[in-house]
Amino acid sequence: MSHPLDLFQFALDIKQWGLELGFQQVGICDTDLSLEEPRLQAWLDKQYHGEMEWMARHGMMRARPHELQPGTLRVISVRMNYLPAKAAFASTLKNPQLGYVSRYALGRDYHKVLRNRLKKLGDRIRERCEEAEFRPFVDSAPVMERPLAVKAGLGWTGKHSLVLNRESGSWFFLGELLINLPLPVDQPQQEQCGRCVACITTCPTGAIVEPYVVDARRCISYLTIELEGAIPEEFRPLIGNRIYGCDDCQLICPWNRYGQLTDEDDFSPRAVLHAPPLTELFAWDEETFLRVTEGSAIRRIGHLRWLRNVAVALGNAPWSPENVAALERRHGENAMLDEHIEWALACQLARRAENAIEVQSSQQKRLVRVIEKGLPRDA
Repeated sequence: MSHPLDLFQFALDIKQWGLELGFQQVGICDTDLSLEEPRLQAWLDKQYHGEMEWMARHGMMRARPHELQPGTLRVISVRMNYLPAKAAFASTLKNPQLGYVSRYALGRDYHKVLRNRLKKLGDRIRERCEEAEFRPFVDSAPVMERPLAVKAGLGWTGKHSLVLNRESGSWFFLGELLINLPLPVDQPQQEQCGRCVACITTCPTGAIVEPYVVDARRCISYLTIELEGAIPEEFRPLIGNRIYGCDDCQLICPWNRYGQLTDEDDFSPRAVLHAPPLTELFAWDEETFLRVTEGSAIRRIGHLRWLRNVAVALGNAPWSPENVAALERRHGENAMLDEHIEWALACQLARRAENAIEVQSSQQKRLVRVIEKGLPRDA
């Protein structure tokens, strides 16, 4: 540099560049997450991470960004809204014949979108300061992105463990740029959940075991996305028609009344994933699955787990010959999938029997009314 760098003005410029790149907010914090280390260790000790062994693999490095990227002095934390217009939450969740995909996954894979923007932000920083060294992260390395976002002033931690923002609720993605410049830091926001426990009481599987603590092993997002094997039978009826992720704790949150819609075309819903019939989804072969989910976060679970999730949803759907036929057609393809198909068929048959009893009862009541109308008054 030919002249000293005004770090205060530079931080303001970085935030403005971030807004120009499509981020809704940019904050800066130091790398000290020492207060998070005992919380992280306690969470891991209770096995709340389930099969996500990568959560424990790097030990406390998750709380030490400066160890992940030597020389790091600051973390530039960003958020980007993803909620699409016409998200169709209620209409999809209330129709058990349709598959519900978490709204964040309806468009293009957010990892790629945010990482590309963060790389551009880093390049622009380096144009101003040649000594700048940076590394972008988007949920792709052992970094505690939520505590960093909170420390950088992007919001506070809600009782569902997600970051909440007064103006935007929680419908946004987070990303980080680790950098070696001693930029001035921002101040955290005050926690504003108060006594509200709506997210805790509405969780279908009781995964929020205490305020700010989620047992991933019970979480529908974990069960439908991270879990590789069979979904425990106790949770299958509770999953409903959620075939990829879950938004319930966000939907109930009062702060999400202020959620802002995204203007990013990349996050626009793919029509085939927006409110799809379960029987159509269950008919996809692997080639169709890979083609439809190209460039989507959904692709990473693979075709088999996709079918597993849809089979569970079909088991929770009302009885119909079409649902039964769809399930029977795929039986015998894979042992793990067969377990879920057999469970779903048993649920369908049980529902058919319940319907038959209800019909019989209704017919009997109707017959009694007819008989009573035709009898003399003193009979």
